[in-house]
Amino acid sequence: MNETLVQYRDKTTQYWKQLSKNQKFMVLGTVVILIAVIILTSVNLSKTEYVTAFSNLQPNDAASIKKYLDDSKVPYQLGADGKTIAVPASQAASIKLEVESQGLNNSGSLGYAAFAGSNTFGMSDNEFNVKLINAVQGEIQQMFNQINGVASSKVLITVPKETAFITTDPQESTASVVLNIQNGYRFDQTQIDTMYNLVAKTIPKLKYENITISNQNGEPLPYSKTNGAVAGAAGQIQQQFQVKNQFQNELQKNIMSLLGKIYAPNKVVVSVISTLNFDQKTSKQNLVSPVNTVDNRGIEISLQENNKSATNSGAANGGVPGTGTTDVPTYQGGQNAAGQSQSEETNRIVNFEVNRITNDIVSSPFVVKDLSISVGIEPPIKDDPNSLTQEMRDNIQRTLASIVSASLADSGQTYTAEEIARKVTLFAQPFAATAATEQAGINYWMWGGIGLAAMALAGAAGYMLRRRKQKELDYVEEELPAPTKVEMPTIDIETVGNENQVRKQLEGLAKKKPEEFVNLLRTWLVDD
Repeated sequence: MNETLVQYRDKTTQYWKQLSKNQKFMVLGTVVILIAVIILTSVNLSKTEYVTAFSNLQPNDAASIKKYLDDSKVPYQLGADGKTIAVPASQAASIKLEVESQGLNNSGSLGYAAFAGSNTFGMSDNEFNVKLINAVQGEIQQMFNQINGVASSKVLITVPKETAFITTDPQESTASVVLNIQNGYRFDQTQIDTMYNLVAKTIPKLKYENITISNQNGEPLPYSKTNGAVAGAAGQIQQQFQVKNQFQNELQKNIMSLLGKIYAPNKVVVSVISTLNFDQKTSKQNLVSPVNTVDNRGIEISLQENNKSATNSGAANGGVPGTGTTDVPTYQGGQNAAGQSQSEETNRIVNFEVNRITNDIVSSPFVVKDLSISVGIEPPIKDDPNSLTQEMRDNIQRTLASIVSASLADSGQTYTAEEIARKVTLFAQPFAATAATEQAGINYWMWGGIGLAAMALAGAAGYMLRRRKQKELDYVEEELPAPTKVEMPTIDIETVGNENQVRKQLEGLAKKKPEEFVNLLRTWLVDD
């Protein structure tokens, strides 16, 4: 074994001496790069990846979990605020299950589990009632902590003391809840009402007006059916706020989808600002239209006709003309005053039925009164804003202007093209690289360097193997002796005295050196 190592060492030393200066530098550089690659890869692969397993912990819960991890010899990272604990990613799931099974994470409350390890025998009524109220508070607190958006909560319940006497001013149970809501999270009115229901159904004979829920800033979260005007107005404002955000987000997403297919999603940023009018109007229309549009008439449903005719016969004038007390003396009265008269009367009443239409019109829940869109695009050449040509700018602005015009169609106002164009802003600006992008770039460079180093190492190894093989071939050729002429064994017959000695020499040659004996025979045959 030692001889083999010595041979390898000698061959390596001999090979190293045969290399030129540049080849030695290349070999040393390859070895250094290989060592660096191995170290970087080992560090990255051996680094423990931690994930946050517990957050927003109460101090007592954090202390219990920390003690469990210390006893279990599990590595962990404790947050600076003492409320967050990170554990290795490979063990996160099992640690969470184990902590929950042992009841270490109770968010600062035990609930009814407080009765599990205690004996109520011999406990006074007051002590039992206090413990019961604490348990109920803990159960309500745990329910609130399981709601999305609630980081932590605190519950306080006041239950009046029961008495056998009738009082004029009976006391009632009350409940106060303070929620630590996560940043950026807002509860709608339905979720708030659900919280009130959870509290009211947990505590017997608790009225909704005796429940108070607020956030960590002291802002109340009112119940919709208590103080209806205030709560209803608050719920309506919150709903309008959500509708506005949803409208802006949907419009922003549509613009991003449109421009992202042309300029790549990470090259476009969109901002939408809108003003919505939620004044809802209701109107009623009573319309009448003819059935027969040709004659502009309705359907004839009834007809009434009345025909009347009359004939009268007259009488002669009485008295002597011009002799009465009232007659004019010189006036000559009619001689033939008598005669006949006829009259006719026709009445026709027709009742028509027409189309009667009643429309109850309810306007849209909201109308877009104003809209402004701002779009930032990273130019094709990042450091040259002019690489975003004017033609490209005009196309984008026309597209955005058409979106604004369509959105303001029901606003009740008429906008000119110049006014619409002023509501659209487009700018070309290189975007700042995010931390994730920079980290990705670092990873790309690292893995690229590893790949190049591996390629260089493979090339150097192949070159060294090829050179080594060539050297071995040259070494073998040098060690092989040059072909020499085969000397034929000869027997000096002349110096031998008799035939017996010749025979003995031939027999000895045939036994000891059969090949030389054969060559000798061939030589004799050729000579003959």
